[in-house]
Amino acid sequence: MQHLLPEGWVKPKGYANGIVVDGGRTVYVAGLIGWNANEEFESEDFVEQFRQTLKNIVAVLAEADAGPEHIVRMTWYITDKKEYLSCLKEVGAAYREIIGRNYPTMACVEVANLMEDKAKIEIETTAVVPTS
Repeated sequence: MQHLLPEGWVKPKGYANGIVVDGGRTVYVAGLIGWNANEEFESEDFVEQFRQTLKNIVAVLAEADAGPEHIVRMTWYITDKKEYLSCLKEVGAAYREIIGRNYPTMACVEVANLMEDKAKIEIETTAVVPTS
């Protein structure tokens, strides 16, 4: 995997501008939210829902013998930009705790609503697992 950074560009913090992957199995993870395996929300707190969403992503990736280090793209859908921005430090800590220091390409979009009323964040993920 190669991160793309055009000459003269400032290195992005927490994501990559682009990634090149040679070969491998591609794993597509649906938009997942911050509920548990029984589809129950344990918290209405943004950071706790974010943390659970990342755990859910890691669990699905594991089913494909993949891990956070294989993630090449994430799209985050959030319902409240101000709430998200107010807890960036906690979001960053949760991200590093669960995903590590893996920085895929990312987009973050504020949306009016998500399909589950209690959900504050939904994340779609793509991973590429190198072939041996």
